[in-house]
Amino acid sequence: MPQQELIPHLFRTEFRKITAVLCKTFGIGHIEMAEDIAGETFLAALETWPYKGIPPNPAAWLYSVAKNKATNVVRRDNLFTGKIMAQIKEPADSNEEFDIDLSEQNITDSQLQMLFAICHLCIPKEAQVGLALRILCGFGIDEIAHAFLANKETINKRLTRAREKLRNEKIAIEFPGEEAINERLSTVLTTLYLLFNEGYYSECNDAVLREDLCLEAMRLVYLLTEYELTSRPEVYALLALMCFHASRFPARKNAAGEIILYDDQDEALWNRELISRAAHYLHKASTGNTISKYHLEASIAYWHTHKEDSKEKWENILQLYNRLLQTEYSPVAALNRTYALARANGKKEAIAEAEKLKLEDNHYYFVLLGELYTGINNVQAEKHFQQALSMAHTQPDRQTIQKKITMLFNKKTASR
Repeated sequence: MPQQELIPHLFRTEFRKITAVLCKTFGIGHIEMAEDIAGETFLAALETWPYKGIPPNPAAWLYSVAKNKATNVVRRDNLFTGKIMAQIKEPADSNEEFDIDLSEQNITDSQLQMLFAICHLCIPKEAQVGLALRILCGFGIDEIAHAFLANKETINKRLTRAREKLRNEKIAIEFPGEEAINERLSTVLTTLYLLFNEGYYSECNDAVLREDLCLEAMRLVYLLTEYELTSRPEVYALLALMCFHASRFPARKNAAGEIILYDDQDEALWNRELISRAAHYLHKASTGNTISKYHLEASIAYWHTHKEDSKEKWENILQLYNRLLQTEYSPVAALNRTYALARANGKKEAIAEAEKLKLEDNHYYFVLLGELYTGINNVQAEKHFQQALSMAHTQPDRQTIQKKITMLFNKKTASR
């Protein structure tokens, strides 16, 4: 791999490992210091490798530099007292290396333990996702701001407040007991679900799909399936949901980066191996007596991997949406349920249901109404598409809506 690609790649894969282990070692009160040490480690690589060449084992080089920098911090600062000093023994010999356990097992454990610490109920959901992106996924402040459509100053303040809250609450970076896991696992899964959605329904002006966000969420959910106390049906259901969606990534956008809607996707581009893996995880999720929203959404996603336009398919999807709305109502699920209703029972019934929703602050609502009125009342359809176009946040969304308006215009012209 060329040097200009290697360091960004290692930053994405190793920054999170170094930061998680250092956070666990130093404690929750020193998250920023852990991030600084990890950042300085990569700065050293940027300054050294162009002149001395890439080391034989780049990751080991990074770990060695991180250990040295951590040792220097421990020697220089007098911040480590009480519990921290009991955990970290300052080297008696000035040449002795500060010991950080960067074994594969400790790296995995540290990431999971940080995940449970970050997802403590004392900080808000957006801050949880932001810290997960920063600490566990290696995203920079610019990238996090981009993902949230916010400026850097807002993100910095949000993360600073979250770190301070975790510090003040003295949240431990450790595996919670079974009772605490029961209390916090729902929040952890919600955070990872939101993280995946940030990528899958990207609000960035230059992207309709952020695969890096999605893959990071999938990686963290997979780690949960590997840990005995969190290897639970709802975790497998969430992983199945993500895999079903990820299987259609190659077909979801064209060469110009524009979104390709489901009906227009090339089924040959779907990843059948990932679909098979998703089905396996969904089967593993079928134990127990509880059906979570992730079970229902994964089952809906399963039916979307069957491209044939059969009544059975859409009736199954409609019934799953009915159960989903009973389990946990959301405007997005209500909109999607109305589309399934149109495919199962016809557009007229769906229009009546859609207009009851009155989601007039959501441009997808007007896109749906435009779709439903197309072929029934094209003038009304165009009106709704124009409203959606005026409200759309991103260029890809605007392009997709404009194409629908153009198609309506072409039909109108052809019928004259």
